[in-house]
Amino acid sequence: MEKKRALITGVTGMVGSHLVDYLLENTDWEIYGMCRWRSPLDNVEHLLDYVNRKERIYFIDGDLTDYISLVHAIEAAKPDYVFHLAAQSYPSTSFTSPIHTLDTNILGTERLLEALRLSEYDPVIHVCSSSEVFGRVPKEKLPIDEECSFHPASPYSISKIGTDLIGRFHAEAYNQKCITTRMFTHTGPRRGDVFAESSFAKQIAMIEAGMLPPIVKTGNLQSLRTWSDVRDAVRAYFLLVTKNPIAGEYYNIGGSYSCSVEDMLMHLISLSRVKDIKVEQEQIRVRPLDADLQLPNTTKFQQHTGWKPEISFEKTMLDLLNYWRDQISKKRNFLQR
Repeated sequence: MEKKRALITGVTGMVGSHLVDYLLENTDWEIYGMCRWRSPLDNVEHLLDYVNRKERIYFIDGDLTDYISLVHAIEAAKPDYVFHLAAQSYPSTSFTSPIHTLDTNILGTERLLEALRLSEYDPVIHVCSSSEVFGRVPKEKLPIDEECSFHPASPYSISKIGTDLIGRFHAEAYNQKCITTRMFTHTGPRRGDVFAESSFAKQIAMIEAGMLPPIVKTGNLQSLRTWSDVRDAVRAYFLLVTKNPIAGEYYNIGGSYSCSVEDMLMHLISLSRVKDIKVEQEQIRVRPLDADLQLPNTTKFQQHTGWKPEISFEKTMLDLLNYWRDQISKKRNFLQR
């Protein structure tokens, strides 16, 4: 019996790299990771021996803005499963690069799904949307279920609404096996330093190393978030495509621990070896508009798959801080952000 084949777009990102880790350990699948030729390989450095040996993991050059590259990637992967994770994924960046964000996330998803539709392959397709589609949610609609209305709070949010709707459209119009997820805040090792909790952990690690004064620079600390671990997230994505996948369905996925961004920061500071770390808001870190109530109702997904988060908030935050301590210990230069 031939081994299953998975195509992961955005394989070098935090989620993509952890998904490869999960699939390596829990399946015998052949894994094809699509990435741009210029993508940093830091998150997948531990996987490069497999890639170099051409053993189970294969990297394919591809870009969501280039349709022909997607056709080639699909032909190389011949996928049974597609995890579409690639995106311009930084909400703050979308305010200064809205056109790039919309092109990559909306048109890029359309290019990929159209290339798959016109290919000879009919994989189960995970379309990764985001909880940011809900944007500014009134308190009376908490916790947020799948039918909550969209009220975007950034160009990124708008782009993920497009991603979300395109996935469902392709399932309904063309009978493609597309399933859409709205993952709420998920973090852990390898999280990009443009995201709040990773920026804070990185700053704390730099303070401990004597590279910064004992002041953590922040944006808006009042947003409420439900936190989950990236390793729980990729387990959810695996179940999504393997446990009775239903084309056209859409699910909210997220953790079970909620607190404000400020409380999260205070927890990280409490883990530091340096005492009396101060906190200072920096205007450049404050978004023009913020999705400030992000609490999910994940009943639909849990009932369908049996998934539930297993990794505690405390472990996630400690692992994130230790990840940055390890990065800083390598004595490289880092941008202070």
